Amino acid sequence: MNDALRSLLDLLDLERIEHDIFRGRSRASIVPRVFGGQVAAQALVAAGRTVPADRPAHSLHAYFLRPGDPGAPLVYTVDRVRDGRSFTTRRVVAVQHGRPVFHLTASFHAPEEPAPRHQEPMPAVPDPLTLPTQAELLPRYADRFRTPDMVRRLLGARAAVDLRHVQPPPFAAPGTAREPRSQVWFRTDGKLDGPEDLPLLHLCLVTYVSDMTLLDSVLLAHGRGGWAVGDVVGASLDHAMWFHHPLRADEWLLYDQESPTAQGGRGLGQGRIFTADGRLAVTVVQEGVIRAPRTG
Repeated sequence: MNDALRSLLDLLDLERIEHDIFRGRSRASIVPRVFGGQVAAQALVAAGRTVPADRPAHSLHAYFLRPGDPGAPLVYTVDRVRDGRSFTTRRVVAVQHGRPVFHLTASFHAPEEPAPRHQEPMPAVPDPLTLPTQAELLPRYADRFRTPDMVRRLLGARAAVDLRHVQPPPFAAPGTAREPRSQVWFRTDGKLDGPEDLPLLHLCLVTYVSDMTLLDSVLLAHGRGGWAVGDVVGASLDHAMWFHHPLRADEWLLYDQESPTAQGGRGLGQGRIFTADGRLAVTVVQEGVIRAPRTG
């Protein structure tokens, strides 16, 4: 396990400061606000710590209300909305400087058997080990980023995750519109074992990663290179996930992403996360603000 993954696990290990109230830290991001995937993952940690371990999360729905301040702690308050015979519901509010910055509702349910089963097939993609790592890929495009140190900052932000693009990412060919679809393989850069090998933590790590690349497909449709290049300004507005099948964040997962529409300054991304053996494990939907910066 590398130092970056250890740091991320520490970030997700929230401090309990009162009954159903938790405190989390932040770390620097490539933009001057808290990374949305971090807030969503920490909120799911807070919710999950109030639910029996044998009842895993099956869905979450969240809104990003205000930009988070990376220099201040986040306080998560959990509301135990419902404890039913089959489903458990929790609502989490993240607060900074006395104001809510994030809302999450999560539902938990132990899978029932026997049950109907079907899924769409996993797309055919190259083996992840044949694809370049971030350390191999990003320096090739260093001259396209908006600041000279962006490669270093991106590598630092993603160091806990082994992320491999199947197709060239948006910053590889700005100005060229492409099919609004992108795919990445990912796994944590190290195995989880011992007390950290918890089903909830695997789901929280996947939640963290799910916000990294989902809106890339929106950018591809318009030939935009992204926020690292500086030709758009973007932010996540809301985020929803459905967990269909058990997974491990330290094993390869394919994130198949597409954008069905962009309208009115907002772009929609849809994603499906498959295990390496082809099981559909997670569905993700996110809408974000996508604006071209003003010039002149």
